[in-house]
Amino acid sequence: MRVDAWLLLLIVAVTWSFQENSTDCSNVDKPGSICNISKTDPGVQKAVLSGIYSFNNQSNDIFLFKPLEIDDAKKQIVKGVRYILEVQILRTVCRKNTENPDLNNCHFQPKGKLHEIFHCHFEVWAIPWLKWMNTTFFLCQP
Repeated sequence: MRVDAWLLLLIVAVTWSFQENSTDCSNVDKPGSICNISKTDPGVQKAVLSGIYSFNNQSNDIFLFKPLEIDDAKKQIVKGVRYILEVQILRTVCRKNTENPDLNNCHFQPKGKLHEIFHCHFEVWAIPWLKWMNTTFFLCQP
């Protein structure tokens, strides 16, 4: 088994163990605890865009990707907020070399050779009172 497959297996196992220990954030908001959070939460939406931005900047693809669906969202309070996200992303028709592309105006690739979905695990750290956010880890697999 390749190293990246082992890494993906490890991430899935860790994420699964978080699911066993995570609760709804409305009941628990203790520092260090991991809890489920709404996929429509504004912080989650910003964290997903941060993860997508990191992926697009580091991929060799000529097209931009954007979120298709958020499968799971968790948060942890640690000197800010750590978002742990499982997201499906899909290639768009927008090329990377365009100036200031707006993902909201980028349509997904139609079915065919260029239609490709990746399943991504994003970890994003945010310090909302400083208006600061950084993707600390991501792994995307077809």
